[in-house]
Amino acid sequence: MSVPIDIVSVGMVTAVGLDTPSACAAMRARLDGFQETRFLGSGGGWLIGAPVPLPRNWIGEKRIAHLAAGSICEAFEAVPQARGQAALILCLAEEDRPGRPAPDGVRLLGRIAEIVESQPHGRSRIIAHGRPSGHVALEQARRILSAGEAPYVMIVGVDSYLTAGAIARYLADNRLLTPDNPNGFIPGEAAAAVLCTRSQSSGLRLFGLGLARERAYIYNSDDLPLRGDGMMSAYREALDETGIEMNRLGYRISDLIGEQYWFKQSALASLRLVRGAHEFQDIWSPAESLGNVGAAVVPLMVGMAFTAARKAYAAGNPVLIEASNDFGACGAAIMAARTA
Repeated sequence: MSVPIDIVSVGMVTAVGLDTPSACAAMRARLDGFQETRFLGSGGGWLIGAPVPLPRNWIGEKRIAHLAAGSICEAFEAVPQARGQAALILCLAEEDRPGRPAPDGVRLLGRIAEIVESQPHGRSRIIAHGRPSGHVALEQARRILSAGEAPYVMIVGVDSYLTAGAIARYLADNRLLTPDNPNGFIPGEAAAAVLCTRSQSSGLRLFGLGLARERAYIYNSDDLPLRGDGMMSAYREALDETGIEMNRLGYRISDLIGEQYWFKQSALASLRLVRGAHEFQDIWSPAESLGNVGAAVVPLMVGMAFTAARKAYAAGNPVLIEASNDFGACGAAIMAARTA
C-alpha cells in the first residue's frame, strides 16, 4: 500500500498573481484576470481571455517554460533542501489537443531545468492528460515516495489555451465564451507546482484518490446521456480509500470551466453519493478568476486548499478536489489539513 504523503509547499503563476499569496488572495476576493486579447472572436470583436502578465512578452515554448519555472522556484523557496532531490512530474495538455503550447514535452522539461538551474531527477516524467493530469501525478508521486525512489516529488502543471491553434479550434466548435455564446469557456493560462513528501507531523495530507472514465464525455459520438458515472466512480474510489462518506466532506474545489456540461457532471456525481444530513458544502473553482487553464488546474486547486488551510479560511475539512477532461478522464482527491 502507498505511504501517506503531504503537500509541504506550493507555487503559482497566474493571471491574477505571479506568486501563491497574491494569486490566492485575488481568487478569494473574487478578482479576475479577464481582458481583451489579440484574438478575434466569432462576432469580429476581441476575444476575452486571461493571460498571465509576465514582465517580458515571451511566446510559445519559452513562455510556457518560464511560467512553470516560476512556480517551481517559489515552491523550492519554502523547502530549499528539496532542490536537487525532487523527482519532477510535469503535467501538460493532451497530446492530440489542437494548439498545444509546447508539443515537445521532453524538450520543455530540459528548458525548465535550465531556468530553474536544477537538473531533472532520474525519476522525472511527463503526464499529458490535460486537466486531470494532476490526479494521475498524485498517484505516481505516492508510488515514487512509497518505493523510496526520491525523498520529494514536485508536481508542476502548466498550460495555455491562448494560442492561435487552440482559439481557432474551440471557436469552430462553438465552445468559447463570446457575446453570442453564453455556454462557453474563457481561455486562460497558468502554472502551479506542489511539493510532496512522505507524511510529516503537519500539513495538507492526501487521504484518498480516485481515477475513472466517463463514457458520456462531452465529445462522445454516440450521444450518450450524461449520468455522471465517471466522476461518481472517482468520488467513490477516493471516499472508500479515505474511509468516509460524501456527507462528511467540508467543501469541494472543482475545475468548472464555464460550460453547463461540467456543472451538471459535478452535481450528478455529488447527488448520487450524498446520504443523510450534512452541513453546507461550498464549491470553489479557479476558473471564476482564471478561465480554463488546462493541465495547470489540479496543482492550482491543491495550492488553493493548502493556502486556505494555512491561513485558516478553508470552507471546511476535508476538501475534495476534482477535475475531468474533454475525453472522459475523471479524477478526485481528498485532502485534509493536519495540525498535529
